[in-house]
Amino acid sequence: MNRPLDLGNAEEFRRPRQLDVLIPTRNRPAELAVTLSGLAAQEGVPGFGVVVSDQSDGEPAYTHPAAATMARALRHRGHPVLLTRRLPRRGLAEHRAYLLGQSAARYVLCLDDDVWLEPGTLHRLVSAIGELGCGFVGNAVHGLSYADDVRPETHAHYEEWDGPVVPERIRPDTPQWQRASIHPAANLLHVTRKLDLPSGAWRAYKVSWIGGCVLYDRAALVDSGGFDFWRRVHERHQGEDVAAQLAVMARHGGAGVLPSGAYHLESPTTVTEREVEAWEVVLADSDTPQPA
Repeated sequence: MNRPLDLGNAEEFRRPRQLDVLIPTRNRPAELAVTLSGLAAQEGVPGFGVVVSDQSDGEPAYTHPAAATMARALRHRGHPVLLTRRLPRRGLAEHRAYLLGQSAARYVLCLDDDVWLEPGTLHRLVSAIGELGCGFVGNAVHGLSYADDVRPETHAHYEEWDGPVVPERIRPDTPQWQRASIHPAANLLHVTRKLDLPSGAWRAYKVSWIGGCVLYDRAALVDSGGFDFWRRVHERHQGEDVAAQLAVMARHGGAGVLPSGAYHLESPTTVTEREVEAWEVVLADSDTPQPA
């Protein structure tokens, strides 16, 4: 029998450090264990923290022996870990807002509970945001079951930043919105192979938004409103990450980083009620002229 799992203390966890990883999860003990295992193998970013917030219907996913072992492994390697529950569920944006509130780190990585990071990924992302000085950088996730499904028509939407990353106002009716087509399936993996970068090299490229693995400058995210818009959207929504990134890009800029070390586990989604696109609500509010 496993010993009782130490959940951590929120007050002790919320201390200044370079990086915290924020993971929302629900009904995914196996996937969470894989996600935590990827974090436990990271090097080059000493002492980063990990917060897991669970909204499972039954026992929290982190109590599964495999996930609990990975939480213990992270602590063993010097990483503070906070394991929490956030019930009742009020939607994805509220869940992310809660997680953000647990951190006082300079950078926060919003990592989905079905993403495995290969070794070196955190170091590359932290290096990139430090060098670029923008509001966020991210790794789009690869779906390896599509590794042989090459879609060259999408590759034209890959455009590197030539010079500093600058703020951009991106909307669905702009050409920049089409940049998102580079991210599904394994498109970005195919672009990366064509570039044939030297070992250790990376490139920053232009995005409309990135799903699954996004590293924010926490101050820039908070300055742009964070996920506080959760009060304005129906709880059965998706696209909360898009809404936050569009706001950060408009003020501080954002970039994708290639190569990506993020791999999607391709498990069925646990977000089955998706009646509203949060970004549509937020954009409608922000783009509506205010009375004089």
